[in-house]
Amino acid sequence: MPRLALASLAGTAIEFYDFFVYGTAAALVLGPLFFPSFSPLAGTLAAFGTFGIGFLARPLGSALFGHIGDRHGRRPVLLGSLLLTGLATVAVGCVPSYATIGTAAPVLLLVLRFLQGLGLGGEWGGAVLLTAEHAPEDRRGLWSSFPQLGPPVGFLLANGLILALSAALTDAQFASWGWRVPFWAAGLPALAGLWLRRSVEETPHFRALAETGRRSRAPLTDVVRGHWRLLLLTGGALASGYAVFYATTTWSLAYATTRLGVDRTVMLACVMTAVVLKGALTPWLAVLGDRHGRKPLCLIGCAICAVWMPPFIVLLCTTDPLLMTLGFLGGLVGMVTTFAVVGAYLPELYAPRVRCTGAAVGYNLGGVLGGALTPIVATTLADGAGPPWGVALYLSGMALLSLACFALLPETNPTLAGPGAGPDPGTAKGAAEAAAPA
Repeated sequence: MPRLALASLAGTAIEFYDFFVYGTAAALVLGPLFFPSFSPLAGTLAAFGTFGIGFLARPLGSALFGHIGDRHGRRPVLLGSLLLTGLATVAVGCVPSYATIGTAAPVLLLVLRFLQGLGLGGEWGGAVLLTAEHAPEDRRGLWSSFPQLGPPVGFLLANGLILALSAALTDAQFASWGWRVPFWAAGLPALAGLWLRRSVEETPHFRALAETGRRSRAPLTDVVRGHWRLLLLTGGALASGYAVFYATTTWSLAYATTRLGVDRTVMLACVMTAVVLKGALTPWLAVLGDRHGRKPLCLIGCAICAVWMPPFIVLLCTTDPLLMTLGFLGGLVGMVTTFAVVGAYLPELYAPRVRCTGAAVGYNLGGVLGGALTPIVATTLADGAGPPWGVALYLSGMALLSLACFALLPETNPTLAGPGAGPDPGTAKGAAEAAAPA
């Protein structure tokens, strides 16, 4: 299990590094470089629009790689998704600016961002199932939390490198070529991740499906027909975590540096500190999920997010580094209380024959609802005088939506769940598949 957990963690860290480095670049430099004819606000919105394209691609990637995972095994997903995302990220660093090739520059940026999202959409499902389907029932939450450590590790790698470059280079150097270095640097860890994953064994659950001939012929069709209600609930349930995370790590970075006059290096340091603490909490919260259930932690996490968003805005507007870090940390604690256990929760909701597709599509649907729109919506709501209270209301509303969705989902912890737990008991097909060996 430690070797498998390390392989899953390494892959998700590398892929989320690729994804996050784009988000930070979009907040800091991509607007002026690729949309120079726009006003500063419109340029930021356009850059966040290309950022959102990656989220729109993620459900498509989860459907594509989920089909591969449910038909041909979890292992090919781990290799293919990492290779696609790594190549696309390196290519982003090579795209000339608008001043060099005109409108072809933002078009290329959009295409590569789409490919990034496509690869990342497949990564999470393969990495989580690698650990969830190997792990013992009473420790499934703990082992499945290792892929969930990938996002904070990837974020810290991406922003740590950008922070170092930002401190070492002048603004002109950073805008000219410095922002490209983190994209070029993605190639080496991608190769290392492929080497680490090359010897990973197929999961026992998929081997059993293949040996008994119970693999789904059309996983996405089966999920949509038999688990459509579950897909919608999981997407809505996870939307708040995405919204809070990207409001903290992407929107606030752009807002504080452009509207509040906070130094870019200070903002990066504040956000990174909060993310470090969030990552440290992940395995401890996952253990609580193994002991007390997945659903209670998810409900608590959504409640924290709903209550904390107004204080988050107040603390951000102080521009005091310590207080801003506290504001970021409060929101991320709520987010991670939920996301620490979803690595076990989502796979347990779906039957093995459609698990790779169902869990990945549900997870990335939440990304579209919460992650793709939040930087754009928040930037629009904050375009006015005074504190951006509209952003707080938007994020609290998203948290309440997620709270309602989690309330409608069953508990799945095998050691705690009672009758009716399992894949979508809301449908007859789901109830039938829940009875199948998991």
